[in-house]
Amino acid sequence: MAQWQGDADEGIDYMFKIVMVGDSGVGKSQLLNRFVKNEFHMKSKPTIGVEFLTRTLVMDHKLVKAQIWYTAGQERYQAITTAYYRGAIGALLAYDITKQQTFDHVEKWLDELRIHADRNILVMLVGNKSDLSSLRAVPVEVAREFAQQEGLFFLETSALDSSNVESAFVGLLSQVYRTVSRKQIIVDGHEANWDKVNLGLEGTNIKMPFQEPECHNAKKRSNCCSIL
Repeated sequence: MAQWQGDADEGIDYMFKIVMVGDSGVGKSQLLNRFVKNEFHMKSKPTIGVEFLTRTLVMDHKLVKAQIWYTAGQERYQAITTAYYRGAIGALLAYDITKQQTFDHVEKWLDELRIHADRNILVMLVGNKSDLSSLRAVPVEVAREFAQQEGLFFLETSALDSSNVESAFVGLLSQVYRTVSRKQIIVDGHEANWDKVNLGLEGTNIKMPFQEPECHNAKKRSNCCSIL
């Protein structure tokens, strides 16, 4: 959920918790590492437990801090599900375009989001590893149609060459910001309608000043920023 920040984060107007879900090995950590630090590690190792990174953006002259959580996506971590999703207002659901099975599991991850997270959570479906299009197993048209049917945002990305990584995260965060800021000015408790299919950023001024990334490991800080 969106939280108003006081002394804990002086100067921050909003903090949004975003979770990343998807099968192990689809590149969730690589995507986040590219977004926060603009880095990619050819040699990677599995994420251990739950970790998160943060990045601060300026939206409509408001300082917005995104706290983005990720985990290994393996069955043995199901016990942390409830705490992992608590308070999340947005989610990035990733699959590997070269592995059909990871796309087949998208519906399972979406069901989990809808069970454990807020029912109004905004979801960005991301087909990662678009740089390996010659090995494509999941047609872009199939993924786009699924996203439209489920009311999700959709983009294909490459953490390796950074294609669409910024657009995926900023697109999701801008929609979260626009939704939350609209709710704050709604009168008599009536929520405004908005289009989940539209990824346009019209009307939202977004600036991303350089900031040293913050990295946290919920189990062990020495394993911080491990990459899938």
